[in-house]
Amino acid sequence: MFPQLFSYGSFVLPTYGLLVASGFAVGLVMALRLARQEGLDRAAIYNLGVYVALAALLGAKLLLIFQDLDYYRQNPGTIFSFSTIQSGGIFYGGLLGGIGMALWYGRRVQLPFLRTADAFAPGIALGHFFGRLGCFSAGCCWGEPTSLPWGVTFSNPYSHQTVGVPLDIALHPTQLYEAAAELAIFAFLYRLYRQKRFHGQILGWYLLLYPAARFIIEFVRSHSEAAYFGGQLFSLAQWAGLLLVGFAVWLLWFSSSSRQRLEPVSASHGHTVSQSRRAAKFSGD
Repeated sequence: MFPQLFSYGSFVLPTYGLLVASGFAVGLVMALRLARQEGLDRAAIYNLGVYVALAALLGAKLLLIFQDLDYYRQNPGTIFSFSTIQSGGIFYGGLLGGIGMALWYGRRVQLPFLRTADAFAPGIALGHFFGRLGCFSAGCCWGEPTSLPWGVTFSNPYSHQTVGVPLDIALHPTQLYEAAAELAIFAFLYRLYRQKRFHGQILGWYLLLYPAARFIIEFVRSHSEAAYFGGQLFSLAQWAGLLLVGFAVWLLWFSSSSRQRLEPVSASHGHTVSQSRRAAKFSGD
């Protein structure tokens, strides 16, 4: 659609990069705001956000290379090519990398994982919304051909050169489908946060809703053969989504029935949920 925000000679500022950076900034601001409500250390949360972003970028690239391992074995030089560097990679790889970093760094600075993850989850959804708009501007993550009236036709040769999107063919705007889903998930999680009843509730719902939305969208998203497992029944993202949905269901059940549960409003003692949260900062996860 609009892959180049600015160009001067051989220098190009991609729209994708600007939108991804904007998504990171907006998501981090949201995480800091919610972390303050949880009584978490803002400096530690800020540092964690930066480290998680770097780990997520690395994880997304590594899973991208793993998915197309045969291609990269035959063309190892393309691992460091501009198109690979510009590509956002695979989101689930970034999610796993980010969670791994959060576990390691959180333990190091004594941030309770579930409370911290709850503060980050709405911001991740909001940041991902901007990221998918970036995908749409670049042309990557395109959909299957369609005759529907809202099909999108890419025509910029630069998009085809950098990400390989087919030109002059009406395609499902899967980037916009996912952006809309992410925005709806953010709105739901942000509203749910105000009524939070146990630590891990926001993270659990995020890990339930996003994979479910992605699972559906994958049916109209274009894939290479390397993206399929199990006799091409489902894509790699769909298999990963099924695992995450199962984990999310377990997390919601476990957290709601364990010591992570917050005290409900008590009229006799005048305690509110927010007060319980503030008191909970002295406890564990």
